[in-house]
Amino acid sequence: MDNVSSLIDYTLLKPTATWAEVRALCDEAKEADVASICIAPCFVKRANAYLAGEVAICTVIGFPLGYTTTTVKVAETINAVANGASEIDLVINLGDVKAGEFTKVEAEIRQIKIATAGKILKVIIETCYLTEDEKVELCKVVTRAGAAFIKTSTGFGSGGATVADISLMKAHVGSEVGIKASGGIRSYEDATGLIAAGATRLGTSSLLRSPKVESDY
Repeated sequence: MDNVSSLIDYTLLKPTATWAEVRALCDEAKEADVASICIAPCFVKRANAYLAGEVAICTVIGFPLGYTTTTVKVAETINAVANGASEIDLVINLGDVKAGEFTKVEAEIRQIKIATAGKILKVIIETCYLTEDEKVELCKVVTRAGAAFIKTSTGFGSGGATVADISLMKAHVGSEVGIKASGGIRSYEDATGLIAAGATRLGTSSLLRSPKVESDY
């Protein structure tokens, strides 16, 4: 499986990230043929000018805790798109999930989808904090709301992507919804295992080159 890089959202979201580090990420991304770079909203406009369309730009909304208001998330999204983001990764409100307010969660996703103005929307559900029943219900919510992807994790929670969660999502999400595995993906073997389980996008800060590819460098 040598096309792993084409599924990667090459990610730099650490709170101490500098523009110099983001620029280096952009340079690596141009060479690696990744799906996108995933960076903080404050860097989107600058990265968009620097990349000049060579690599898609993903950014995060309501990140990493998800409990800003929907109004704020909508404003963040509109600003991110105006600055050049073509993909939006939204963190849902986990308190609403725990309260069983799935209608409220779905309504928020729908509002954010409108704010993306047709850009790709991925919904982060932070699986490490959820029961199996909650994960299944969120698969249905994300499908009904029309998001392009459901995403496992922010990478800032207590756990990241697992093969079991990807398999569960694959069984319950709509056929038109992609699955993004994120958090704790540190090796090519991790990546291929998640892809085999059903992941169609990977969020990682590593390019995850195969042993064969690495041997050529």
